[in-house]
Amino acid sequence: MPGLSADALRQMKADGRRIAMLTGYDCPTAQFVEAAGADLLLVGDTLAMVVLGFRDTHAMTMDIMLVHVGAARRGAPNTHVIADMPIHSYDTPEQAVTNARRFIEAGADSVKVEGAIPEIIRALREAGVEAMGHVGLTPQTATNTKARGRDPEEAAAIRQGARVLEQAGCYAVVLEHMPLGLAQQITADLAIPTIGIGAGPHCDGQVLVIHDLLGVFERFKPPFVKRYADLGKLAKDACRRYVDDVRAGAFPDLDHSTR
Repeated sequence: MPGLSADALRQMKADGRRIAMLTGYDCPTAQFVEAAGADLLLVGDTLAMVVLGFRDTHAMTMDIMLVHVGAARRGAPNTHVIADMPIHSYDTPEQAVTNARRFIEAGADSVKVEGAIPEIIRALREAGVEAMGHVGLTPQTATNTKARGRDPEEAAAIRQGARVLEQAGCYAVVLEHMPLGLAQQITADLAIPTIGIGAGPHCDGQVLVIHDLLGVFERFKPPFVKRYADLGKLAKDACRRYVDDVRAGAFPDLDHSTR
């Protein structure tokens, strides 16, 4: 298995070492993630939105995801690659195992599933597939993007769901868009790492969508996103200069022509 193993990630939590995870959807961005030294690369179903232009992740299919997992593996041969299982690809334990194995064959080291679904996790583990869980805001089934766990009853359910996932055999759990105090409690509850996205600084690791981090996805900006660059503006400026040069007859010049 390239990159960190599930056991190594658990040891990082035990040692108090922070885990850095980023999404990547193709070979070039996977190369960036690996060059940066990220611990984990998630081929997220968010590619439906940030790459393919859909409104949400519901349009994602196994066939599309498999292509992108293979591309990410070629770009990051030495990094642990996680395949995000798309909606309706793990409705039953049998279906989950079949599709997870397809992801492993395509180049993934492990898979991620949303929700407190211990029967799916147990089936994957029995089939020899490592699985990451995901609680809090779960976009595949959410009807809105509000933070989860603000009221005590919902917070207790999320906390219990994370425990159930650990007991079922998850090697890590994503905590998405929840109060930082709740994420801190869950992180203390579990022996496996928690990976936060909009869940505060107390998680064992963090993940961001790379298009958000780079300022490439501009349709909306989640409140918990920190932009480290504005590549969208740079790209538009570069394309605009090219268009201007072509229309003015300045490109190609002799230096950029075959002789």
